[in-house]
Amino acid sequence: MRFVSYEKNGGPRLGVVIGSEMVDVASNVPGAPATMLELIRAGADMRSKLEAACAASAERIPLAQCRLLSPLANPGKFVCLGLNYAEHAKEGGHALPDYPSMFLRATTSLIGPNDPMIVPTCSGHLDYEAELTIVIGERCRHVPESAAKSVIFGYTVFNDGSIRDYQRRTNQWTAGKNFDGTGALGPWIVTADEVPDNAKGLGIRTRLNGQVMQNSNTDYMIFSVYRTIAILSEIMTLEPGDLIATGTPNGVGHARKPPVWMRPGDVVEVEVDGIGTLTNPIAAEVETRERAIA
Repeated sequence: MRFVSYEKNGGPRLGVVIGSEMVDVASNVPGAPATMLELIRAGADMRSKLEAACAASAERIPLAQCRLLSPLANPGKFVCLGLNYAEHAKEGGHALPDYPSMFLRATTSLIGPNDPMIVPTCSGHLDYEAELTIVIGERCRHVPESAAKSVIFGYTVFNDGSIRDYQRRTNQWTAGKNFDGTGALGPWIVTADEVPDNAKGLGIRTRLNGQVMQNSNTDYMIFSVYRTIAILSEIMTLEPGDLIATGTPNGVGHARKPPVWMRPGDVVEVEVDGIGTLTNPIAAEVETRERAIA
């Protein structure tokens, strides 16, 4: 199943995507979860109930008429892996890691599909990064690889927009990875049962203004989905709705000669086969006195 968060009457609603149409959950299943996080916490029985009810519904809305929101705008944790594709590590001059690099994303950096990714006033070095992202479905700790599949709710697409000059100001990447409006998520969440085991064999690519910039496959990840969950759950408790971005392949803008930065007016698309395509325009930060004071 594909679940979306979308806007209706000024607020978020939960929907199920069926082909090019969407079914509103609340209108078809009384007492159903109202948000994506509530749905994730509700478990598999509720998802089966929704699937049956929404498939039978005659009330469908063209997806193109819906304003989609970030499927999970306020995750409890958003853990991101760096250098998880060998060729990407090499293009940046890094040795292949024997343990994953990790950083966290703040919720203020996150946006949804079709929202503008922001080039900040202090830098013009906004780079794209296509990433498959895991959505955790159960509270868990010390999960072996053999059991990792059971704790996954589904997958979505992430564009880990990075302000490269700030990323390189220190050995930690936090600054460059957390500018407001730089991390795009969506367009929906695909449940794990519709994705190959360990999310293997999925093409992953980025297009900037229609030109292919990244084109790889999840088979080339150094740390697989299940291995990543095993490693992270050794460190911390993972909870329903937590997100794990699994790193980007080669072809990023900063490694090109000359570098390619995303500019206001550009359009970037990140696509993962079987999951979906996430599209965002690029816009300049508009800084006002009122905003600066706030």
